[in-house]
Parts: sequence; structure tokens; C-alpha cells
Amino acid sequence: MLIPTLILGILALVFILIGYLNGQGQHLIGLKTASKMTIQIFPMLIFALIVAGMIQVLLPQQMISKWIGEEAGLRGILLGAIAGGMAPGGPYVSLPIAVGLVKAGAGVGTMVAFLTGWSLWALSRIPMELGILGWRLTLIRLACTFIFPPIAGLIAHAFFSNVKL
Repeated sequence: MLIPTLILGILALVFILIGYLNGQGQHLIGLKTASKMTIQIFPMLIFALIVAGMIQVLLPQQMISKWIGEEAGLRGILLGAIAGGMAPGGPYVSLPIAVGLVKAGAGVGTMVAFLTGWSLWALSRIPMELGILGWRLTLIRLACTFIFPPIAGLIAHAFFSNVKL
């Protein structure tokens, strides 16, 4: 975690410097925008991290192994894909939950299916899609992406199930 944090910190400083050198107070505008986003996202991030931590503590290891561990096989992959598609919010919510599941013992195939389902299905996004794109394009998109989360999970399980997450 240290190296990505350092890289992100260096990028932030470089962008602040570029904004400062461009003049017109761009660095201040960018920092104000960042502050507003922090205020909006911070509560969600805190709650997502609490959920991730509680998953690790409250769910028994045997239950995780049985339902979404490596030995769960196709059942775990399908559960992961469905849970990912139903996961609320953006990456600030879903990624900490995914980390919590990994640390609790979820299998690599299940987690790939979870993340792919979250990315492709995103059921919480459907009302917005319907309103903006219409029902026809929304249904076409769902139909075309329906098989990919389980397939991605099966591929990950077949090729990477021996990889320790």
C-alpha cells in the first residue's frame, strides 16, 4: 500500500505545482474541488470500511469457505457475480467490501466475478440508464454483458485458484 500511496502523493504534488505555475489560481480551484469531493465521499468510505472490517470479523471462516471460497466452485462464482451486480455505490463502497471478502477467505474466482458483476451489471445504475438511454439500449447492454461476470470468475478460478490473495 505504501508505494501506490507515494505515487499518488507525488502525482498530487506535481499537479498542484502545474496548477500553480499556470497561474490564475488553478491550484486553489483544484484543491477546493478536492475538498468538496472529500466531504461527499468520506462518509461513504468510512461506512464501507466498517462493513469490510465487520465482514472479516462476523462471518465465520467455514461459512466463507463453503459459500464463496475456492472450494465453493461455480456456486461461489455465481454468488460473487450476483453480489457484485447488486453492490451499491461506486468503487469507494464496493472495493473495500471486496477487500473484506478476500481477507475473510473468498476465492479468486468469486472475487473476479464480484468485481466484474459490479462493473458490468451495476443494478443500482439501471434506473439512471433507463432514464437517460431508454429501456431498449439498457436491456441490450444487460443482455450482452450478462454472461461475462461468471465467465471471468471461471477463468480466474481455472488459472489462478492457487494464487494467494
